[in-house]
Amino acid sequence: MREGEGVAAGVLESSGVTLDKVRAETQRLLSQSISPGQQQGRGGAATTTRTPILDQLGVDLTALSRNNKLDPVWGRQKELQRAVQILSRRTKNHPVLMGEPGVGKTAIVEALAQKIIANDVPETLNGKRLVTLDMGALVAGTKYRGEFEERLKKVLEEIKTAGNCILFIDEMHTLVGAGAAEGAVDAANILKPSLARGEIRVIGATTLDDYRKYVERDPALERRFQPVLVEEPSEEDTTQILRHVKSRYEEHHNLIITDEALVAASRLAARFIPDRFLPDKAIDLIDEAASRVRIRHSTMPLSVKEAMKVLENVRSEKEEALSDQQYEFAAELRERELNLAGKVESLEGEWQETKENEHPSVTPDDIAEVVGMWTGIPVTRLQTQETERLLQMEHHLHDRIIGQDEAIVAVSKAVWVRPSWHGRSPSFLFGSDDSLTRLDMSEFMERHTVARLVGAPPGYIGYDDGGQLTEAIRRKPHSVILLDEIEKAHPDVYNILLQIFDDGHLTDAKGRKVDFRNAVIIMTSNLGSDLIRRDTRLGFASKLNDGRAFEQDYERMKGQGHGRGEAEHIIQIVDLMIKQVRGEVKDQEMDLEVTRAAKAKLAEDGYDPHLGARPLRRVIQSKVEDKLSEEILSGKFVPGDNILLDLDENGEIVTHLSLEAAEPTEPVEPAPAT
Repeated sequence: MREGEGVAAGVLESSGVTLDKVRAETQRLLSQSISPGQQQGRGGAATTTRTPILDQLGVDLTALSRNNKLDPVWGRQKELQRAVQILSRRTKNHPVLMGEPGVGKTAIVEALAQKIIANDVPETLNGKRLVTLDMGALVAGTKYRGEFEERLKKVLEEIKTAGNCILFIDEMHTLVGAGAAEGAVDAANILKPSLARGEIRVIGATTLDDYRKYVERDPALERRFQPVLVEEPSEEDTTQILRHVKSRYEEHHNLIITDEALVAASRLAARFIPDRFLPDKAIDLIDEAASRVRIRHSTMPLSVKEAMKVLENVRSEKEEALSDQQYEFAAELRERELNLAGKVESLEGEWQETKENEHPSVTPDDIAEVVGMWTGIPVTRLQTQETERLLQMEHHLHDRIIGQDEAIVAVSKAVWVRPSWHGRSPSFLFGSDDSLTRLDMSEFMERHTVARLVGAPPGYIGYDDGGQLTEAIRRKPHSVILLDEIEKAHPDVYNILLQIFDDGHLTDAKGRKVDFRNAVIIMTSNLGSDLIRRDTRLGFASKLNDGRAFEQDYERMKGQGHGRGEAEHIIQIVDLMIKQVRGEVKDQEMDLEVTRAAKAKLAEDGYDPHLGARPLRRVIQSKVEDKLSEEILSGKFVPGDNILLDLDENGEIVTHLSLEAAEPTEPVEPAPAT
């Protein structure tokens, strides 16, 4: 404009635009900034808002719910009602949702936002905005002292002025120390006065460990919040949650998720992923399995790729033949190229047509594959060849181990008992020698060495290293643990082992629960070897020595954990244990009934006046569980069968198909102790 030359200057001058006008308009625009009460909306228009800073630093959950961008939430009515009650108080109306990571704390807040939009809340919450505050955005960019405090004060003033905002702070423990510098005040202390007077409403969410570590150490902050405990949902509730959210994942991945896959995700997540919590881990299973199926469905088949590769090779050979002036050979390659091109086009067309016509779906096998990828445990349904292979385990062990027939039978039957979902290893049973963890119990003869199994307590050397036993299972949950020469271990070691044998898990020094349900533990012992060496008799002497050796073993272990149930309670204990077996059978879609005579036999064989009811578990396992698992694996019983447990003419436990319900059970008098 100042030069007055060029096409642009000519166009502007013809339009009546002068340099003074441009300068004046530019100054006007620069001086006109968006007022604090306005916010730039879509399309450049300024929209009026009463909380501009809060809108920049937070996310309006009610707006997301209004636009149907939040996932549906099922259940949690008890926690929601408790949170609404606290929010409706006059003062200290600040609930804090506490629970393990992944149990659904944030989902409860999203459900509250959905209820506010649906007007399904009390009058005290009607028309409220639920805004989640990003503490990272609140602190970001505050370089100098006082900037953070000023920003947080402005947010609080906006909330008080608006009067309709409920603040949600995820990971609430980050309030403690947020923005604190030398001589500065952190966010928690700035919020305390407003929290106590009820000028603002805040919903917090944090884990139990973080609440204990950060919030409870500040009693003044803790008293202003009302705790709401969020428990982990059951497998059945998790399945219902998956049914409500699956439509979002089906839409995202453009496939179908079967209901069987949802049930499998809940069961397998609870069974094989013990270090995380439902429903988060089950939802992640569904998401990754759907992603895996989608990629597999959209990936070009190997036959098409190979045909395209051959076509490219023929084209390269043709170009070389032409450059070498081998025209006849090039003509042959040209004909071959045309044929291959037609074949590739046909194959690619068939693949595209198949992809358009087929609707991929997520099945339980897809869920099992993802679990195997996560945990390293190849989880699959027992196929016919696998059941035959398990039944032949005893034969394979006989080929490698000579003269230990009874031990081989015991080990083989111990591995048979598994539900329909079975964790197996790549090679026979557990694979290579890497799947074996050997612990020489002579290294655990002193009392203080027990800590090496689960890890040293806090403050001691080796606390960060973890325990030898617990870390081995955490790294490889599907493995064999060999406890060599168990009689040399300190008696306190037995207390650790009994927890594993009874509960199937062990808690290490850091409070982590380690799952042993996929591991096989084998103990070796030299107890009773002196009896065997002294006794040179043949025949039934070995049976007698077995009993004496067991007695020595029992005396050595001092009867740790052995209950002494009274004889009149044996039948009730039988009922409880049979109920557990019936639950395992139901998992395989079968039913189990036990006759009165069979219960009486189990009670008689399982009661010992010295050991009480402790032997009953071994009797149930050997006479019921082992028998059932072997017959299920052999195909004698299939899903849908009703199995009857009864006595034969010799008084032995037998199983057979029951066309009718078993005879009603009545209390049976236990056999007199002998």
